[in-house]
Amino acid sequence: MSNNFGNVFQITSFGESHGSVVGVVIDGCPAGLAIDNKLIHEDLQRRRPGQSKITTARKETEEFEIISGVFEGKATGAPLAIIIPNRDAKSGDYSHIAESYRPSHADYTYQTKYGIRDYRGGGRSSARITAGWVAAGAIAKMILSKEEITTKAFVSQVGQVKLNTSYDQLDLSRVEDNLVRCPDESTADEMIQLIEKVKKEGDTVGGVVTGVITGLPVGLGEPLFDKLHAVLGKAMLSINAVKGFEYGSGFEGSSMMGSQHNDEFFADENKIRTRTNYSGGIQGGISNGEDVYFRVAFKPVATLLKDQKSVDSHGRQVEVKGKGRHDPCVVPRAVPIVEAMAALVIADFYLMVKRHNLLAKDV
Repeated sequence: MSNNFGNVFQITSFGESHGSVVGVVIDGCPAGLAIDNKLIHEDLQRRRPGQSKITTARKETEEFEIISGVFEGKATGAPLAIIIPNRDAKSGDYSHIAESYRPSHADYTYQTKYGIRDYRGGGRSSARITAGWVAAGAIAKMILSKEEITTKAFVSQVGQVKLNTSYDQLDLSRVEDNLVRCPDESTADEMIQLIEKVKKEGDTVGGVVTGVITGLPVGLGEPLFDKLHAVLGKAMLSINAVKGFEYGSGFEGSSMMGSQHNDEFFADENKIRTRTNYSGGIQGGISNGEDVYFRVAFKPVATLLKDQKSVDSHGRQVEVKGKGRHDPCVVPRAVPIVEAMAALVIADFYLMVKRHNLLAKDV
């Protein structure tokens, strides 16, 4: 089902951009897990629209309510449902595109596939629904924190402005120190200036978010079609506006020789390690205990504050007016989404291994 993600730790996403709520149902949350509402709140605030001058002007408080699956602050093992109300939807901003297809949006494909579409903010195709994913990701982080596994992300590129420093040379505790969520202050300033310039011009710009997963045990991932990197790729490519995913050496590795690229093993205090990590912490689709690192490419937001030529549902030539509230660059708010999706993937694989081990003991 296209609205479900995961196997043991499974989420079901629901809601639309301008519906009454968006939200998520989580199946498989371990009973007894202490639910930290503060962590859910913090991650939702990081994804929240209207948080700064370089994001959309839509104002959502991101208040949330857990309506099932928790008793006295702990998960009961029953389905855990979270709702997040839409408080600042302005549906009238979209009446002008009720029959028009916005360039590079999902309008035409949704209309053709389903014979109906919710044109208010894109309906189900809107990035607004990722609020539920972030809430679920926060709970996944709670599971992983007990095993000292972390998922972190940061902005490493906006347009042509790139942060070329390797993640392991950066202080990732500084990601939240600036509006663009880049841990290098001088690069962050350049990124912010570019986004402000693009916003004034009524245009948009894309970028890249780098993700890092630390503390992984050896053995997460299932050959052949559920390789760890394959499921991570699916998770990231499910995020709105994502156009590319690479892990480890990625596309750069294709220009290297095997003698350069191979990660040599060595023993470090009875633990097997690799001297380099071009594999990105994954070999044969299975985690090898090193850091998993990856990059997620986001396209420029398709909605411009400029008029664009298109057609309507009758095939007539129209001009789509540039109006509404939209991000000039999506990557600053995408950071917590990338972290959340990574956490969902790892929590699912971790619980699969844990369940397998428990079952093996019963045999």
